[in-house]
Amino acid sequence: MSSQQDESDLFSKFESVKKSYLGTKTVKSKRVVDGPHPVRLPSGTVPDYVKLTPYQQFCWRTMHRFVEARFKQNQSLEDSLIKAHMKIRPEEYTAFVWMTTLLVFVAGLAVGIVFGGVILALLNQIVVLRISAVVLPAIIPPVVTYFVLNSIPASRANTRARDINRHIGSAMSFISALASADVNIDVIFSELAKQPIYGEIQKEAEWITRDTTLLGVDILTAIRNAASRCPSNKFQDFLQGVVTTATSGGRLKPYFLAKTEQFEKEDKLNTKRDMETLGLFAETFVTVVVAFPLFLVVIMAIMAIVNGGGSAQPVAVLFGTPMTSTVLLLFVVVLLMIPASQAGFIFFVWNLSKEAAQ
Repeated sequence: MSSQQDESDLFSKFESVKKSYLGTKTVKSKRVVDGPHPVRLPSGTVPDYVKLTPYQQFCWRTMHRFVEARFKQNQSLEDSLIKAHMKIRPEEYTAFVWMTTLLVFVAGLAVGIVFGGVILALLNQIVVLRISAVVLPAIIPPVVTYFVLNSIPASRANTRARDINRHIGSAMSFISALASADVNIDVIFSELAKQPIYGEIQKEAEWITRDTTLLGVDILTAIRNAASRCPSNKFQDFLQGVVTTATSGGRLKPYFLAKTEQFEKEDKLNTKRDMETLGLFAETFVTVVVAFPLFLVVIMAIMAIVNGGGSAQPVAVLFGTPMTSTVLLLFVVVLLMIPASQAGFIFFVWNLSKEAAQ
């Protein structure tokens, strides 16, 4: 009975009714940290301002009037930039995309004019081929550049989400250990922000600590804001659960322990699924890359021998030797298809194994 009472007293600070875990602001506290307030920094600390790269500055100086006149609010791009932690405004990134696309168009047009209008004209090629040689380099590369650059923020956000999902299990164990030691929730995220082994979760904790320390936001509001800009659905649900548990009168320690157990089970299931996927690809590799090419080579070799006894005409010359279509196809299979398929499988399995290990 006494041990249960001691445990209840130990984690009483995590009860929302007492508001003791709100390290930056409490309801009845006379000290309010909202707004400007002094912040103690290490000696010699210099503010780090967000700066554009020289090329991005050139794009913004050149295109800012054109972008400001025609740019429409793009909430999807803004959210992707925030989730990707790309420190650039949507207007500046749009100027960067448009300027790069324009430069690629000019370069492609110049290459097309030189190749299609000069070289092919000297070779007396047909007009349609020359026009295509001019138009295609001026259209295809700029279109590809535009869509690739617009997809970069979302791609980086997805990369951060995968990194957070890989480290969320170990990060939950760290949070639970600190919660078991009766550590305030703002201190937990402050300590988590000092642990680079947790990857992108450390950066999310840094943003929460920045909001509470520098901007004077209370810890629950900082966590709520972090949940809205987090690219990972798992970590977002966890942060929203912290706010819901705290505001509804629940205790945070059982919530942290439950989440730790949940993510451990999910990690085991994901590891099992990855191993099953690797086993499936191993069987596919043996069937498609090892067994099938062997049978194909044997069959084509027999066909080449049979055709060699007839009146088959050579269709190509390789290494100074006339070759029939069957022999030429056999060379293609042996020298190109088999090495390419093996390299593709090796790269795919290596990439999958790397993600599973992380």
